Amino acid sequence: METMAKTNSRDRRREMKRSPTQRPRALRRAYPLLAGTLAGTLACTLTCTVALALQAEADPSATEASEETSARRASGPTAIASSCTLGGHRLAGRVKVVDAFPDLKVKVVDAFPDLKVRWVDAFPDSCGRWQRVDAFPDLTIQFVDAFPDLTIREVDSFPGLP
Repeated sequence: METMAKTNSRDRRREMKRSPTQRPRALRRAYPLLAGTLAGTLACTLTCTVALALQAEADPSATEASEETSARRASGPTAIASSCTLGGHRLAGRVKVVDAFPDLKVKVVDAFPDLKVRWVDAFPDSCGRWQRVDAFPDLTIQFVDAFPDLTIREVDSFPGLP
């Protein structure tokens, strides 16, 4: 038993000393053109892709779940729902501007906003109508220059979704 363990570890050490083109001997014998490491990597990638495709054919529910996940990722954090909410926050009402720990990070842009905002003094009851307050806000925002959760454009009329 002991000599067999020594032999196996000795063989492993010899295998690791070989150059990368000598390591996959079985692969080189079966496919002489795949002796290089890049070609071997491409062959492995192709094999994995084919295996995933066959698995998707066998289990269509797994494919549907992955499509839903990728759709959620594609929508990103700036996808405003038709009910004018983003991340569970209603985009209307009393808004407080803070320097740290906001509900949403906002960037003001001139073109292609996610939301058109009108600052009002009273009745901020519809989508895009915001009232600036210092106490008891419905939403706290922080103005940023990079990586916003929401881009807005300040308008005088027709606030809401563009």
